[in-house]
Amino acid sequence: MQQDPPFRDASLPVEERAEDLLGHMSPEEKIAQLGCVWSTQLVEDDAFSPAKAKELLHAGTGQVTRIGASTGLRPCESAAFMNAIQRHLVEKTRLGIPAIVHEESTGGFTARDADQLPQGIGLASTWDPVLVEAGADLIRQQMLAVGARQTLAPVLDIARDPRWGRVEETYGEDPYLTSRMGVAYVRGVQGSDLRRGVAATAKHFLGYGLSEGGHNHRPAHIGPRELREVFARPFLAAIAEADLASVMNAYNDVDGLPCGGSKAILDDLLRGELGFEGLVVADYFTVMLLVSSHRVAADKADAAQMALEAGLDVELPATDCYAELAARLADGRLATEFVDRSLRRVLRLKLELGLFEEPYVDESAAAATYQTPRSRELARELARKSLVLLRNEGNLLPLDPDIGSIAVIGPCADDPRLLQGDYHYPAHLEIIYGQAGDDPAGILPRSGASAFAPGPYFPPTTTPLEGIRQAVSARSEVRHARGCDVLGNDAEGLADALAAARAAEVAVVFVGGRSGLVNGCTSGEFRDASELGLTGLQQRLVEEVVATGTPTVVVLVSGRVLALPWIASHVPAIVEAWLPGEEGGGAIADLLFGSLNPSGRLPVSLPRSVGQLPVYHYQKWSGGDAPGATTWPNYTDGPAAPLFPFGHGLSYTRFEYSELQLSSATIAADQAIEISLAIHNAGERAGEEVVQLYLQDPVASVTRPLQQLAGFARVALAAGERRRIRFVLDPSQLAFYDRAMNLVVEAGEVRVRAGASSRDIRLEGSFDIECKNIEGKDIEGKTRSLEPREIRPTRVEIEGEA
Repeated sequence: MQQDPPFRDASLPVEERAEDLLGHMSPEEKIAQLGCVWSTQLVEDDAFSPAKAKELLHAGTGQVTRIGASTGLRPCESAAFMNAIQRHLVEKTRLGIPAIVHEESTGGFTARDADQLPQGIGLASTWDPVLVEAGADLIRQQMLAVGARQTLAPVLDIARDPRWGRVEETYGEDPYLTSRMGVAYVRGVQGSDLRRGVAATAKHFLGYGLSEGGHNHRPAHIGPRELREVFARPFLAAIAEADLASVMNAYNDVDGLPCGGSKAILDDLLRGELGFEGLVVADYFTVMLLVSSHRVAADKADAAQMALEAGLDVELPATDCYAELAARLADGRLATEFVDRSLRRVLRLKLELGLFEEPYVDESAAAATYQTPRSRELARELARKSLVLLRNEGNLLPLDPDIGSIAVIGPCADDPRLLQGDYHYPAHLEIIYGQAGDDPAGILPRSGASAFAPGPYFPPTTTPLEGIRQAVSARSEVRHARGCDVLGNDAEGLADALAAARAAEVAVVFVGGRSGLVNGCTSGEFRDASELGLTGLQQRLVEEVVATGTPTVVVLVSGRVLALPWIASHVPAIVEAWLPGEEGGGAIADLLFGSLNPSGRLPVSLPRSVGQLPVYHYQKWSGGDAPGATTWPNYTDGPAAPLFPFGHGLSYTRFEYSELQLSSATIAADQAIEISLAIHNAGERAGEEVVQLYLQDPVASVTRPLQQLAGFARVALAAGERRRIRFVLDPSQLAFYDRAMNLVVEAGEVRVRAGASSRDIRLEGSFDIECKNIEGKDIEGKTRSLEPREIRPTRVEIEGEA
C-alpha cells in the first residue's frame, strides 16, 4: 500500500508540508502556482468545460479569478462551479493542488444575492470597528459558503485627494482611523482560524491614494518618512494586530520605483521593516504595466523577472507575463530561489486555509447565509451608523412622520443603482455587461442567455423614496419628481420638481453621483475628476428648489468627496449618505423622521473648492490652518479651513464634555498613560457620541503634524446620562522617524485634545515624556527607539461596558 507523501498529512506543521510538496514539483508546476486563470475562461456552452480545464489547468494553478464578480451565478450555482474547478485540479492533475478562488468585497461580497453593505467610506463613517468587524464576518460567511477563500480587500490607502475616484473604497484620510477599521475588517473576514476564514488582502501597497493630480495610476511624490508614518501605518497595524494574510501592490511608482517591481517597497519595507510574512499578489495587469506604462522593462519576460525578484508572488488576474518565467529559469537568468521563495508563500497559504483537507463546499447549503433577516438587519445598522448629519439649522430635522406633504426630489431618490459603490456587485459588473471596450482583458463573458451572464442583478434594495413612504403616516402626501439626471443637461424634469416642492411642506432633494468603472460614472476606479461640484443640472435643481421658499433638506448620495459651499450656506439641513447599499433608503428615512438619532462622523475633510486642496486635518504646524498654526491661515479669496472638518457630525441631542484627567503628569517613554473624561447627554433624547482624542507634539527634532488622531470612542447615552471614558495611550502612538530615519519616541511635552471633531475641541491638557533609564532603548535620555511592530493602539474603556 502506497503511503501518502508528508504534504498530505494534516498533523504536520505547515512549513514542513509546504517544503515537502515543493520538492515534488516540476518547474512547470511551480510556475503554474504563481499564476492564475480567470474563472470564465473555463466555461464553454454555458457550463464548466473539462476540455478548457485540461488545456489551462494541466499543471495546476495558484488562483482562480472571481466567480462571483464575473458571473450571474447564484450561490448554489457558484458553489457548484467552484467545486467543478477544484475537482479537476484535485483529481485530474498530477499533484492535486487546489486553487485559491479570490473575490472582491469592499462593501459586501461582490456576488449575486450577496448583501451589499455600505461602501468603504461609509463603513469608516460609522467610527465603529466592532460593527465593521461584524460586517466583515458576514462577508466571510458568504464567501466561505461558495468556496471563495481570498478577498481583495480591505482598501487601506490613505485618501487625501478627493479628485481620485477610488476615495469611496477607502476608510478616509487618517492613518489611525484607517488602521482601526482595517484591523477590524481583517479580523472579521479572516476569523480566528484561517481554516474557516477568508484570507484578507490589504491594498494598495503603497501610496496609491496620493497620485499626481488625483489621477489613477499616476506617480506618488511621497518622501520616505511620510511613506512610513502615514501611508504604511494601516498596513503595519493589520500585519501586527490581525496577522494579515495577503497584500496587493499599488499601480503607482514612488520616487521612480513602480511598486509592482520594487524590491525596496515589496521586500525591504513590507517584509524587512513591517514584518509581513504572507502572500503578495499583483493588482490586475501590474506586471505588464511595467512594460506598457512604467517603461522599466523591455518585454514580458523582463517584467516577470523584475516583479518576481522584487517580491510579487502571484500574477493576477490571469497568467500572462509569468508564463515567460519558465524560459528564464531554464536558461539560468532567473535563479530558482526566487521561484521557490514565492512558491512557499503560495503553498503555505493554501495549507493554512485547509484547502488540501476541504477543497469542496456543500452546494446545497451555499445560499443559507445570503439575504437573511440577520444579514439585512446588519446591513441596515451599518447604513444607519454611516449617515452623517452635516448641518441642521433651526432643527429642521427630524421631520414629523405625520407631515401633511413632502416632496421627494432628485436623481438619487428612487434609483437602487445609485446606492451602489464601484465594487458593489450591481455596479462593478457593468464592466462585463457594458460595452466591449470596457473589458480591458478581452476575456470576460458578454451578456446573453447564459446562466453565467452577469445581469444586472440587484439584491432587494430599499430606495430613499420607498423608505420615506414607509416612514410617513398614511395621511401624508408624498410627491416625487426626478428633476434631472446625474449627468447631462436635460432640464425637462425641472418644472415638475419645482411644482412638487411648492406644493409640499418640506422638500428633500437627493443628489450625488453614479459610482462604477465605466463611462457614465462620476466616481470609482478610473473615474477621477478635476472638479468637485455636483454634475449635470443637480446644482441648478437644488438652487431652484430652495428658491421656492419651501424648507429644504439635501441628501448627498455619492462616493465622491464633494465641495458644495453654496448648499452649505443656503440649505438648512444636509445629510451625507455616501453609498449606503441595499438598506440605504430605509436608513436615510430613519434619520429624516427621527427613529434614528444620527451618529456618523466624517472620515475625511470636506473642502470648499478643488483649488483649496489639500485640506486633511493633520497637516504640519507650518501649513495647517487649525488653531495653533503659525502661518497665514487664509487665501486671498477665501478661508483655508475645510467646509466640514474631519470627525464632524451632528446629533439630535447635545453632549457636554468635562473633567479631563490624566493619570500622571510625567511618564516614561515605555509607560502607558490613562486619559479620562466625562461625557454627558444634556439633551432630551438618547444618542451616541463619538469622542475623539487628538495629540500634539509642540517641539520635535523633525516637523510633526499640527495634531494627530490617537483614539476614539463611540458612546451610547440615554437622555441625561453621564459616563466616563478612559483612553489608555501607549507612547508608541507618538513614534516618528527622526533625522537619521530611526523610529523613536522623543522626550518632551505632549498636548492632549479631546472633542467632537478635529476642529471642535472641548477639553485640553498635557503631560511630559521622559526617556531615561529605558534599558537598551534610550539614546542620551532624549529618545526611545523601537521597531514598527512595537507600536500599540490606544485602548478604550467605557464606564459600564465590558
